[in-house]
Amino acid sequence: REQRPEGRELWGGAAFDPSRVTTEMVGEMGTHEYRRFFKDAASGERISPWHDIPLHTGASTPAELWMVTEISKMTSAKYEIHTEEPQNPIAQDTKKGKLRHYHGPIFWNYGFFPQTWEDPMETHPELHVKGDNDPLDVVEIGSREFKKGQVARVNILGVLAMIDHGELDWKVIAVSTEDELAETLETVHDLEASMPHVVSGIREWFRWYKAPDGKLNEFGFGGHALSREKALEVVEETHAAWKRLYQGEVKHGALWVWGEV
Repeated sequence: REQRPEGRELWGGAAFDPSRVTTEMVGEMGTHEYRRFFKDAASGERISPWHDIPLHTGASTPAELWMVTEISKMTSAKYEIHTEEPQNPIAQDTKKGKLRHYHGPIFWNYGFFPQTWEDPMETHPELHVKGDNDPLDVVEIGSREFKKGQVARVNILGVLAMIDHGELDWKVIAVSTEDELAETLETVHDLEASMPHVVSGIREWFRWYKAPDGKLNEFGFGGHALSREKALEVVEETHAAWKRLYQGEVKHGALWVWGEV
């Protein structure tokens, strides 16, 4: 089975530079045909934002990671990486044939960590639920709006264990390293102390956003945001799961990985 090189090797062995990543839109926004593909600016080659962009930044702290933005703050259209299509473009999610919108805007930048995967065959030992078969989600709480497709360096603060339809759907809380808040926020405890309603706001937004459809999400661990250390454990566990997926050690079902036609 042909393998594409992992993210760092794709960039010629040099440290990853997000300015090398551009996006190409196919179809019109607000339509079923819309796709935002990712490209290597130097070669013009389409790349997968899931498989080719690295997770780790190479910073001295393991809490600094690369994030790929799917949804800009203060918008309501639900865009997400298409894990089953070649090169994994961003597309607007659908439900029962209709394009999905949140019932109100999301107040934070939202996206995923590349080279991670929540394994649907792995059961969490404490929560007794399995992964949701997607990359690991990240909620960026900074003051600046990210653009769809933007690759940003973020600093992990903590994590919430959301349970959606019986599946574990971790929500990592992070802040951009370029945001003015980054200098004062290192942990979820710092966030609770200086911005006491942000964590509860994230939790309750994700708990209630499906309420107009008659559904509520649940949270493990009493709804508490877990520490940065626990968040890093989740990141490394999902990164290891992605490696097993990418290297063909586990069945990927309909998920698209390099080497597939």
